[in-house]
Amino acid sequence: MFISVDAAACMGHGRCYSVAADLLSDDEQGFVAQSGQTLRIPGDLLDQAREAADACPEGAISIVEEHPDR
Repeated sequence: MFISVDAAACMGHGRCYSVAADLLSDDEQGFVAQSGQTLRIPGDLLDQAREAADACPEGAISIVEEHPDR
């Protein structure tokens, strides 16, 4: 499973990295540092990833089964 953060949709609310601190972090401007990236989710962090996606009011975070570039 992968987590994907849409850079254009992220508005910097910070809810994602507050509920998934082991997976996501903030940058110096308060946006999720992984914005615009698709990252593999370690199995033990899948619940956190889902919470981050659910917490995003902009819908900028997606959980996908396959990397979109493959």
